[in-house]
Amino acid sequence: MAAAVATATALGLSVDDAVVLHDSNRIAVRLRPCGVLARVAYVARRADAEFEVELARRLAGTDSPVAGLEPRVEPRVYVRDGFVVTLWTYYEPVPSPGLAPAEYARALVRLHAGMRRIDVPAPHFTDRVAQAQRLVGDRARTPELGEAERGLLGDTLTRLSREIADRGADEQLLHGEPHPGNVLRTETGQLFIDLETCCRGPVEFDLAHAPEQVDEHYRAADPDLLRRCRILTLAIATTWRWDRDDQLPNGRRLGTEWLDRIRAALGHH
Repeated sequence: MAAAVATATALGLSVDDAVVLHDSNRIAVRLRPCGVLARVAYVARRADAEFEVELARRLAGTDSPVAGLEPRVEPRVYVRDGFVVTLWTYYEPVPSPGLAPAEYARALVRLHAGMRRIDVPAPHFTDRVAQAQRLVGDRARTPELGEAERGLLGDTLTRLSREIADRGADEQLLHGEPHPGNVLRTETGQLFIDLETCCRGPVEFDLAHAPEQVDEHYRAADPDLLRRCRILTLAIATTWRWDRDDQLPNGRRLGTEWLDRIRAALGHH
């Protein structure tokens, strides 16, 4: 928080108050009264932050529904006291009982259209799978994961990623994790955040992160490929929950629940 306040103040932005809005592998801090959202991570994550800023900068010219960088300062990564800080526009949330599936799908279609217009180096979705596989195979980093569960995750990651890649579906730049937690409902519509997870793959890999009610409104999706992607992305997310360093609140409980969902989806009893 101190790094966020100091960075913004040094750039001439007025900061009287700072409130943490999200705290996991990095924190999101609302700075007032300047109306800025600062995202702060350890300096070891500098490459991720630079990747995200570059994507946001390029997508700004494509009419993509993404949260914007703070326009009053240079759009780059700032380093202070061992942390990397990026500055974004703060959007007042619009109260809503939930995200309307049709609106969600339209926003995702627009995002994918914008992403097809930019050319940036990005990992393939199978690289994300490989990261999860390494974690599953590292008992020191996942000490609480049982052997049966370790085998289930490892087999699911390997088999489904191969099946999806072998389908030969069209691939493009993707958000990577456009789940409801990465969607802001604002006065200007739904905006996606957290671009550091971007990767390349079939659009079904992205759609798999959205609620199932969104599927029928994204007409270009292949239902069978989407079903496989849903199980795969759930296996990836489940793996992170068993990382000894995972900081997501209730992470272990979610990891257990998601293992049960994977078993059910695969027909295991």
